[in-house]
Formats: sequence, C-alpha cells, structure tokens
Amino acid sequence: MTAATYDLMDFDEVLEKFDPVMGLEVHVELGTETKMFSASSAHFGAEPNTNVDPVSLGLPGALPVVNAKGVEWAIKIGLALNCEIAESSRFARKNYFYPDQPKNYQISQYDEPIAYNGYLDIILEDGTEWRVEIERAHMEEDTGKLTHLGGESGRIHGATASLVDCNRAGIPLIEIVTKPIEGAGERAPEIARAYVSALRDLVKALGVSDARMDQGSMRVDSNLSLRPIGQYEFGTRTETKNINSLKSVEQAVRFEMMRQAAALENGEEIVQETRHYQEGDGSTSKGRPKETAEDYRYFNDPDLPPVIAPKDWVEEIRSTLPELPWVRRARIQKEWQLSDAEMRDLVNAGALDRIIETVEVGATPNEARSWWVSYLSQKANETGVELEDLSITPTEVARVVTLVNEGKLTTKLARQAVDGVLADEGTVDEVVAARGLEVVRDDGAIEAAVDEALAANPDIVEKYRAGNKKVTGAIVGAVMKATKGKADPAQVNKLIAEKLQ
Repeated sequence: MTAATYDLMDFDEVLEKFDPVMGLEVHVELGTETKMFSASSAHFGAEPNTNVDPVSLGLPGALPVVNAKGVEWAIKIGLALNCEIAESSRFARKNYFYPDQPKNYQISQYDEPIAYNGYLDIILEDGTEWRVEIERAHMEEDTGKLTHLGGESGRIHGATASLVDCNRAGIPLIEIVTKPIEGAGERAPEIARAYVSALRDLVKALGVSDARMDQGSMRVDSNLSLRPIGQYEFGTRTETKNINSLKSVEQAVRFEMMRQAAALENGEEIVQETRHYQEGDGSTSKGRPKETAEDYRYFNDPDLPPVIAPKDWVEEIRSTLPELPWVRRARIQKEWQLSDAEMRDLVNAGALDRIIETVEVGATPNEARSWWVSYLSQKANETGVELEDLSITPTEVARVVTLVNEGKLTTKLARQAVDGVLADEGTVDEVVAARGLEVVRDDGAIEAAVDEALAANPDIVEKYRAGNKKVTGAIVGAVMKATKGKADPAQVNKLIAEKLQ
C-alpha cells in the first residue's frame, strides 16, 4: 500500500483541527567487543550466523553473564541525558514470539531501569531551544535480523520469505524512551528529526556507539497520536517501527499526522498498532496490533542478579564524560567568531564535526568550512548520502588544503583530487600521482604557453599597455587550457606582467 492509496489531510488543515502528541523510542547498539550476556563477538558485518554461541542461540542450559562495559556505557549515556541513575536495577524477561530470537524472549529492563527521569535540550533550525523529557534509558539485548525476500527494499511488506541471521542477537542495546511530547504543533516532525540528530551526536561523542542508522546500530520507533484541539485526553497512538534515517523520522511523523487526521475526519477509528515505514514514498503501512506491557508478561530474569551501581562508581564514570556536543559547539562558535545563523547552518548541514576534525589535523576553520560546506556538501547531495558518509576523511581534506597552500595544486586540480578519493581511487597523494595533477613547475613550458597566448591575442596586449590591467584573464585562461589546468596561476600572472612591461 502506498501513500497514494491513503486519504491524507492537508498538513495545515491537520494543525487547525488536531494537536499531535508524540513519543520517540530510540534503540542504540553499544560498540562493545562482545555481546550483552555472552562472550560472542559483537562486530558488525560478519558472515550470517557466525557470531553466535549457546547463549545467543538460546540453547538449553546456557546461562547469561552481564557485560560490565555495557553497564558502564549505559550509565554514561544516562548521565549525559541528565538522568537519575538507579543504585539497583534489574533485568526482566520480555515474552513475545520473536522469530529472530531463538530463546523466544528478550532480556530487557521493565520497572527497574538503570537510568530515568532525564532530558535533552535540542536546537531547532531557527535557533529555538526545545527540551525533550526522557522517561527512561534502559539496557536490553538486540534481537537477530530478518532479511525479507520479495518485498520492497528488503522490508517485510510484500515479502514472500524471510532469512534469519542470529549475529545481532544479544548485541547490547540501550533503549531511550521520551515522555509524551506535547504542544509541538507544526514543529512535531522537525522536533523528531532534531532530537534523533542530537541523540546521535551525543552517543557518538561519548564513544559508545557509531550510531550508524544505515547499518541498524541506531533505530527509531515513532509513536504518534492526535487529539482534537482543546481535548485533554490523548488519542490512540500508532508506532512506526525501525526508522533508519533522520529524513525518514521527519517524514514518518508528518505522514502519520496527515493519515490519522483524515481517518478521524472520516469517522474511522484509529487502531493501536505497529506500522512499517516505506522508504520509497515516505508513507507508513499497517503492521500488527500493538501489545500492551501486560501482553509481554514481564518478570524478573531468574538467571541474572540485580545490577548495582554505587554512587562512587557513577561519579567516577561522570568524571570521564567528554566535552558534550552542545558545549563544544558553544566553545567553537566563540573561538571561530561565528554568528548564531552561521553555526546553525553548519550544524544543519551535518558539517560541524567534520570541519572541527579537519581543523584539528591542520586546516584553518575557513579552509575546512570552504571544503565541507560547499564542494563536499554538493557531492553528498549529488550522490544522495549524508555528508559524514562520503568516503573522504578530515585528514584527507586537510592534506588537499596543504597541497593547495604549498602551490602543488590549484583549486581546480584539488577538486579533481577530491573526486578521485570519493571514487575510491586511493589517498589524495595517490590520486594526484595517478592522475598527474600536480601543478606544472617547468618555467620553460609555462613561458612558451604565455608567449603563444600573447601572440594569439594582440588586442588584449594593446589594451593592457594602454593601461587596462584587468584584461589579462583571457591570457591566463588560454595558458591554463594549454597546460590542462596544471600551471600555477600566480606564476602565469607574473610572467604576463614581466612580458608586457
């Protein structure tokens, strides 16, 4: 089913009649070496069903053992989210038919989470600050992965068969659950995107996850309900599952607002259910009826003792927190003397972290900004990827800057070198060597090209000698064309001036 088959209310009309209430559940895979309850490798990308063991396969008699690093990193996330940390928390069994979880239950936390009652302040595109209240951040294990065959984009909708890979089963997860987000109005989709973006930046800065949404190490479930303007009680919510990009989070919230509003306007009842996001058109499709907590029949896991987090250990972890993203941004803005609008543009473009890293390895802020915000952002847009997913590192960008500053590359040649790196042709130096991009320093060859260009343009020579010093651009262009863009423009201009004295 596509967006075209649903009745959708115009977004502005939705806002005239309904008030959206939103909740976001973000699952973050921790980057530990081993799984949450066993010693099996947690590395991404292994052959299917090779990172497994008796615990993650749910074999009889296999007993879980808690990953201490996973607990430490859960506390670190909780502290960064301004949460209270429980001195004692417990793991529970969440019972449900999991086709990708061999033991057929998930070890999670229910009524005794490790972190609770926090908040995250986010900045919207116009500079408005919005506080998202955090209900809890609890530890659990990931399920396996189903690969659906015959459906669109590997999703379950329309699939004819599914393959199970248990490599992901048991990977440490932190689920971060917001309190209901009310009063967002037209900004609900924007707030959803900004919150997930800020959360992604946070966990990456903490060093606890790569937060690769495209690889599933960060996934979002978006809960959305509508209530008529003036009504106090919440409406019936739907939960759009496993959204894996910032753009998709925003689109899913917007679509559900328009779909639910049209349904309510037509007298239809909103069903509490899970829904699947469709990448192709930004719509959602019907999943299964949504269970309540009672349906999962939670009970304390008898194989796992309580997790004890003494206050002195929590404070020790707090002392290891790095400079958080919003603190670093404030510092950078002051040091680089950026306006609020300039800083917002860098953040919204997803360029700030890359620029900072490029400066740290040798470029100036202006040089780094010039590359990431202009040329590389353009390349990202052309290829339809996030800026940070381009196959060029800040170190390589800084190397390009160095070669330009040393006069070994012109800006035009530098862009060709960057294009080569983006095309996986090697490092900057390897691309420069393979493509023969380095600026020509052969004075004889350049002088001959200048002489030829001057001879071919006597009218320009005459104007120059008559006092118009700005007409040499055509001469420079001819020389650059003759040298295939490899001549040093400064050297060319110097030779022209010398010959026309």
